[in-house]
Amino acid sequence: MAYDTTRQPPPAEGIPDRLYGRRRGHPLRPRQQRLLDETLPRITLATPESPRDSFPMEAESLWLEVGFGGGEHALEIAEKNPRVALIASEVFENGLCSLLTHLIPEGEEATAPLPPSLRLWPRDARHLLAALPDGSLGRLFLMFPDPWPKARHSKRRFVHPALLPLLAQKLRPGAEWRIASDDPTYQSWVDEVMGAQDFFDLAEHHTTHPEAWPRTRYEAKALREGRTPRWWVWRRR
Repeated sequence: MAYDTTRQPPPAEGIPDRLYGRRRGHPLRPRQQRLLDETLPRITLATPESPRDSFPMEAESLWLEVGFGGGEHALEIAEKNPRVALIASEVFENGLCSLLTHLIPEGEEATAPLPPSLRLWPRDARHLLAALPDGSLGRLFLMFPDPWPKARHSKRRFVHPALLPLLAQKLRPGAEWRIASDDPTYQSWVDEVMGAQDFFDLAEHHTTHPEAWPRTRYEAKALREGRTPRWWVWRRR
């Protein structure tokens, strides 16, 4: 049974009121609807309070990606790190369908085997973070998030002063928080917010694609349109 967040309050006062925009883009095709109806419940993280119980494997570490978009980054991370339990969070239904389409053959939405090292969280990531055990995460990914460029929407950015204490609480000491963005406003925001906190140390900063980081469609679009992405690795103190 999927974890019910329908009546959950915000995790803490001051934390962004929401981290996402719309939940659906273009109308879903029949195959996409079957993936949401038949496959998604089978691969949804069921017990965030004890997340490893949802993985049929002995995992060396637990990682989380917030806002996986089309899913290519999460899929490559899961493929290359089979001993890691990865939770991939996304509320946008078309993005969920994109990832599931790569996993599940057509006609086998209800029966195809699921990757043992990957579970999805198709709800508000704030509630997932609030429920996870303290110190449970070994790595956190935030890849090309919505920049929420308007000033009145800046409170919805995942990199947010009010959210940092919760993130620090859930990441174990020495854990990595990997961030990538191509938006100049968001890049400046990361520099400002992370420069004023004392939970994380800057371990790496890149202006060219770092080795071993999976590429995404958002990076490719940014480069086509003449924007320069930046990549950060922040390490939990």
